[in-house]
Amino acid sequence: MYNDRTKAGEALARELAELELTDPVVFALPRGGVPVALPVAETLGAPLDLILVRKIGAPGQPELAAGAIVDGPPEHIFLNERLLEAMRLTRADLRATIEAKRRELAERRQSWLGGRAPVDVSGRDAIVVDDGIATGATVRAALMALRERGPARIILAVPVAARDTLDDLRPLVDDVICPLVPDVFRAVGLHYRVFDQTPDDAVRRAMQALPAG
Repeated sequence: MYNDRTKAGEALARELAELELTDPVVFALPRGGVPVALPVAETLGAPLDLILVRKIGAPGQPELAAGAIVDGPPEHIFLNERLLEAMRLTRADLRATIEAKRRELAERRQSWLGGRAPVDVSGRDAIVVDDGIATGATVRAALMALRERGPARIILAVPVAARDTLDDLRPLVDDVICPLVPDVFRAVGLHYRVFDQTPDDAVRRAMQALPAG
């Protein structure tokens, strides 16, 4: 069990510091991944950026994931074709939802990063950090989109994850750092003593703490 997200990030940083990394960039999945990623970026002397992902809910069933959108550049939209076929939906049926999520992503990038351009990761090692992984749907979309940006390697670094989910994600990355993979996984928050919601101000402060680039 970790005391909080900062201590979890420090544990990840110690393991990542032992790797031979090529000009690394740390990417956090907000909000919860940001306080984990900050000590990682500080330890590695690496820039910190965000990967912004929003679930695309099915029409009339917003909690049912019909896909995901990842901000760019380039923007990536992933759709659950099997689900769309079963529900007799087309991409056109999701157009309004996709546009709404696109606006949300733009607003969040402006709020958290002040419009700062994404860090160029081409030819560099990308380290993707979250506070933990349960189902992995958001992380999967982020990893697939990041691969298209041409990093030298992608390293998934999370403090805790469900074993089956982690195994499913391994083919999408070049390396995995995950100190805690419990035999019985119920929820990410159960592996932290303090697991409060990360407020917007905390995300902004973290992103301002390190130089971009």
